[in-house]
Amino acid sequence: MKPAPFDYVAPESIEEACAVLAEAGGGATILAGGQTLMPLLALRMSQPFILVDLGRVAALRGVTRAVGATRIGPMLRQSDAITDATIASHLPVLATVVAHIGHHQTRNRGTVGGSIAFGEPAAELPAMAVALDASLEVCSVRGTRRIGAGQFYLGPYATALEPEEIVTGIEIPDWDEGTIPIFRELARRPGDFALIGLVGTVTVAEGKVARARLAWFGMGPTPMRALRAEAALAGADLAGLDVRGIADLAVADTDPFDDHHTSAEYRRTVGRSLFARTLGEALALKAAA
Repeated sequence: MKPAPFDYVAPESIEEACAVLAEAGGGATILAGGQTLMPLLALRMSQPFILVDLGRVAALRGVTRAVGATRIGPMLRQSDAITDATIASHLPVLATVVAHIGHHQTRNRGTVGGSIAFGEPAAELPAMAVALDASLEVCSVRGTRRIGAGQFYLGPYATALEPEEIVTGIEIPDWDEGTIPIFRELARRPGDFALIGLVGTVTVAEGKVARARLAWFGMGPTPMRALRAEAALAGADLAGLDVRGIADLAVADTDPFDDHHTSAEYRRTVGRSLFARTLGEALALKAAA
């Protein structure tokens, strides 16, 4: 099929983009990387009156340091995130996560902000944003506001972003020294959406877990924090840590579903093993360092 007819606008500033969205009255769709949008247009599952291409807005690109945080421009290409020096130094888990998204060709076009804003339940970046307490700066003609990633996702592909708003920045707080990145996913083939995934960080100090932030993807209608597991890990001694018991708590905070890929019970069973193995290996490496 071919896309339905639409007008195309390529603004060069955030203000211009916001003005176009406001005038469209909900009839516009944003083009960031287009790796999801283009197939939807071709299948006519998305039929906007206006396509607003953000590719020329220089203010939406790049990686900078803020006070106690790393600020990601939403139009940062996923392939650039893998090689960015600031990300490697202050946010290595992001580089790890992005390297597992799609394929080399899609990462060359896909953007960090596009994935976070779209809210695919099985995608890596929305879960990472939730796990790391990211803050999303969004803008419209009415002004700028901030939304915590934990409050951003309302349901499958449903977010707190209003039709006339765009994401203009993603800030991820710094973590203390001794923080371990946590990431693992299970997919049918490399590049496929994950059947089950886990992402986050754990901070270890003086042989104990000082802090943990962990989120699932592919285990519910939105990215899902493993809140009970985080609480059990806080202050726990690494010696004798019951990772399987904590994995049970982590799975209890999920809401998996049956679909044409696999069943909810499979997700629970394999998710429990994936969590225990990932956490156990990460803590063992830290203890041996």
